[in-house]
Amino acid sequence: MKAIYIVKHGSVEEAFEVRDTVKPFPKPGEVLVKVEGFGLNFADVMARKGLYQDAPPLPSLIGYDICGIAEIVGANVTNIAEGDRVTAMTRFGGYAEYAVTDARATAKISDKINIAEATSLTTQYCTAYYCAAEMVNLFEGDRVLIHSAAGGVGTGLLQYALYKKCEVFATTGSESKVDMLKQMGAHHVINTSKIEFDDFIEEQTKGDGVDVIFDAVGADFMRRGINSLAAGGRIVCYGAAQMTDATNIFSKISKGLQFGIYHPAQFMMNSKSLIGVNMLKIADHKPLTLKRCLENVVRLVDEGIFKPKGGKIFKADEIAEAHKYLESRKSTGKVACAW
Repeated sequence: MKAIYIVKHGSVEEAFEVRDTVKPFPKPGEVLVKVEGFGLNFADVMARKGLYQDAPPLPSLIGYDICGIAEIVGANVTNIAEGDRVTAMTRFGGYAEYAVTDARATAKISDKINIAEATSLTTQYCTAYYCAAEMVNLFEGDRVLIHSAAGGVGTGLLQYALYKKCEVFATTGSESKVDMLKQMGAHHVINTSKIEFDDFIEEQTKGDGVDVIFDAVGADFMRRGINSLAAGGRIVCYGAAQMTDATNIFSKISKGLQFGIYHPAQFMMNSKSLIGVNMLKIADHKPLTLKRCLENVVRLVDEGIFKPKGGKIFKADEIAEAHKYLESRKSTGKVACAW
């Protein structure tokens, strides 16, 4: 089978190589999927640049979410049958024509959903559900700030917050995405290339702040976000997109320092919480939690609450262009590649 490896950290022009490799075989509890397509995440960009510590060593076969047909079902698997069309989270190995994954990270999906939409359900929508339903409990009337709201996870968070009847503040760095976020139902849209989000929050809430922040940007966004929280507020950090701009050791240190330095007493005295989320760690150590999240995501899709927004679909051999497009932050919804 063909698989796309990262062979060198750095630019998209030099990073990737398509290789022939051995087709995997599922163990008990696993499923072999004939991959229709795989999704891209900012973690992929971080891995390509050598900034993602959990990524396998070079040559590295990454990829966290796929969709396709269950070709072989391992022993003791009851939730998936051979021939089912599925979406699945992979613990790497997704950039390939075939991939093996834990059946608990796999769910049956409709033939009507396209590759970009299908691959958004595992990493993006499971992350959104885990952050919004399990790490915090949103209530009607809560003020919720969602950074990068036009992205894959951001879209899911926005849909869930509106379902919970929250007041939603959504940020984007692109003027072209402002109207889209308004059309999706965000009550306040902040173009962070023109407006400082913390100043906007201060003004709109008359200094009270917001109850929950979902942050995929990191660096100074997290530091300023903590200052924008109301009493009892929670900030959920699930990404650090600003770190992709760090090109050398000095810029990495600079970006790292922008997160700020904290002491637990600061959070206790102000009744605030800082929560970190890494869905790969959940997949590794809490597979039943991942299964529960994925089952609820599919249920909410069936109920019309989650409406996965598919983005641009590239051909698999256009992987460099796909990475470049995702890294440009011009994308909306899920970016995917099809075999």
